[in-house]
Amino acid sequence: MRILLTAALLAGTAALTPAFAETAPAPILTTPEARDVWTHAEPEVARVTHVALDLDVDFTAKTLSGSAVLDILAAPGARQVVLDVNDMDISAVTDAAGKPLKWALGPKDTANADIGSALTVQLAGATKIRIVYRSKPGATALQWLPPEMTFGKKKSFLFSQGQAILNRSWVPTQDSPGIRQTWEATLRVPGDMVAVMSAEKLSGDKGEALPDGRRQFRFRMDKPVPPYLIAFAVGDLKFKSLGPRSGVWTEAPMLDKAAREFVDVEKMIDAASKLYGPYRWGRYDMLVLPPAFPYGGMENPMLTFLTPTIVTGDRSNTDVVAHELAHSWSGNLVTNATWSDSWLNEGFTTYFENRIMESLYGKEQAATYADLDWDVLQREIAAGGGQTGAATRLNGEPGAGEVDYTKGSNFLRMIEYTVGRDKWDAYLTSYFDRHAFQPQTTAGFLADLRERLLKDQPDLELKLQLDRWSYGAGLPDNAVRVRSATLARVDEKLAAFNAGGAAAAVQPKGWTTQEWLRFLNGIDRKQTPGRLKELDGALGLSASGNAYIQSAWFELAIANRYDPAVPYLRAYLSRIGRGLLVYPLYKGLMKQGDWGTSKARDFFAEARPTYHPSTAAGIARIVAPEAPQE
Repeated sequence: MRILLTAALLAGTAALTPAFAETAPAPILTTPEARDVWTHAEPEVARVTHVALDLDVDFTAKTLSGSAVLDILAAPGARQVVLDVNDMDISAVTDAAGKPLKWALGPKDTANADIGSALTVQLAGATKIRIVYRSKPGATALQWLPPEMTFGKKKSFLFSQGQAILNRSWVPTQDSPGIRQTWEATLRVPGDMVAVMSAEKLSGDKGEALPDGRRQFRFRMDKPVPPYLIAFAVGDLKFKSLGPRSGVWTEAPMLDKAAREFVDVEKMIDAASKLYGPYRWGRYDMLVLPPAFPYGGMENPMLTFLTPTIVTGDRSNTDVVAHELAHSWSGNLVTNATWSDSWLNEGFTTYFENRIMESLYGKEQAATYADLDWDVLQREIAAGGGQTGAATRLNGEPGAGEVDYTKGSNFLRMIEYTVGRDKWDAYLTSYFDRHAFQPQTTAGFLADLRERLLKDQPDLELKLQLDRWSYGAGLPDNAVRVRSATLARVDEKLAAFNAGGAAAAVQPKGWTTQEWLRFLNGIDRKQTPGRLKELDGALGLSASGNAYIQSAWFELAIANRYDPAVPYLRAYLSRIGRGLLVYPLYKGLMKQGDWGTSKARDFFAEARPTYHPSTAAGIARIVAPEAPQE
C-alpha cells in the first residue's frame, strides 16, 4: 500500500538546498489518470525534488562518468525511493555524509526497452543520496558524432535528447513528466570544446580552465521542470547574439546562416508574451545541431535545440522556432503529467505557434501553416483507422504522434471560434498563470475549462463536444478548417499539372517550403518515368538544397520506383537524421516489394551510424522483415 504525501509535505521546502529554497516542489498528481506507466517511480512515497550532476565527458570511451546527488522528499515512514535507470553502470550509492546505502537494480522492462530498470535505494533516514555511475556508449539519449558528421569536420560533437523517457540512460532520477525537479550540473569537457545546457550558465561562455587541460562548465535551473528537459551539448560551438534575451549557438560554418534565419526571435518572444503572459525563463537561446538531430526542434528551457534542415535561407520554416518558443508556456510551464496526454504539450503548442505567426506575419501566413496542418490531420486520421481508430484519440496510449499536434491544435482552434477569441485568450492566459510549473492531465484541463470558462453554460458546453474531442476517436464534426489563399493558388497550378500540363509551367520561383509541400504532396501518385524526369528536370528536385522538398520528392519517386532518383535518395538518407523527413521514405521503400525492401535495408545498414539511437530504433522497426506496413 502506497503512503500518500500530505498536502503540507507536497508543498514544503524542507528537502531543498538553500540555493533553491525559494522554489517549492511542484505537486504530484495522484488521480488515477495521472499514473505514469512509463516510470518505476513511486512519487507518492518518495520523490526527487532536485538533481545535482557532476560529470566527466569522455569522447574516447563515449561515456559520462561521475555522480548525481538527489534531494529526496519522502512521506513519514517511507523507507525507500525508486528511481529510473536504463543500462548504466552504478558503482556506489551513499547518503550526503558518504555512508553507503543499500540499493538494488531490478530487471529491465521487456515490453519497452526504453523504460529500463527500477533502482531502489533504502533511505535509512537520508534526505540526500549520492549515486556514483557511468553511462554506457550505447546510452539511448546520447549521440556521439565523429568530426565528419559535423559542420566543421574537425572536432567531435555530443548532444542529448531526453524526450520522452531517454534521459534515464544518463541521469539516474525519477524520469516522469509529472515529477518536476530543479537541477544543477558541472560538466568537464576537452579543453578545445564548449558545453551548453538547458539552464543558466554560471561559468561563462568559455567555462573554467582546469589544470589537466580540460574545461569545466557549470549550470543551474532553479525552476522545477520535467526531467526530460535536462539537456546538453558539447562541441566546437560559437555564439552570436540576436538581442538582449536571445542568441544562437552552433558551429562556425552555420553561425551566420542561422543568425540570419532567426533574426525575428526577439519579436517572437514579445508576441508570445503579449498573447499569453510573461516569458518566465530569462533567456531564449537556440542551438543548431548537426543534421543527425532527430527532430525539428526540442524545447529545452533557455536553449532550444534545432535541426539545420529549417535553415533554408528564406525564413519560411521559422514556425519551428515559434513552436519551440511556445513550449515555454505549454509543455515547459504546464506539462502533461503522463505521456498518455502528450496533446496537452504538442496540441496546445501547435495552436500557440500559429497565433505567434499570425501576430508577426499576418493572417494569411498563419492560414498557410494551418491549412497544411489540416492536410496532415486528414492523412493521420485515415492512417490511424479513420473515425473509429483508437490511434486517433487525444487521450490514449503513451507516445506523441502527429494527431497530438494537429487534432489537438484544431480542438483549441474550435474552442476559440466557438467562444470568441477575446474570451479564449483571457482564459488561456489565466490557465498558464494558475498552473505554472505544474503537471496537468486531460481530465484536469477539462475540469478547469468547465469551471473557469463554461460554468453555467450547458448549451455552449454541449456545442463544444469536449469529451468527444478529448477521449473519442476520429474528428468531430465541429472541427475548423482554415483555408489559405496562397495555397489555393498553388492548388491551381497543381490541378493543371495533374491534368497533363507541362512541369515548366509551374514556375515555383519565390515559393516557400509550405507551397512546395502543397504542390509535391498533391501530385497524383502514379506517374510515368518520363513525367518524373520532366518534373525533376524542370524543378531541380533531386538536388534541391531544401531537405523538405527533397523528402517530398523522394516519396513520389519511391512510389513509382524511379531509379534515377535513387543515388540522391541514398545520399540523403545518410545525411539527414530528422525522423519527420526520413521515416516516410523508409516506409515507402518497404511498400515497393523486392525493388524497395532491399534498398531500405541496405540504405539503413549504411546510414545507421549517422542516426540518433531513437531514430535508428524507429527505422529498425520499419525495415524489420516482419514489420507490418501501413
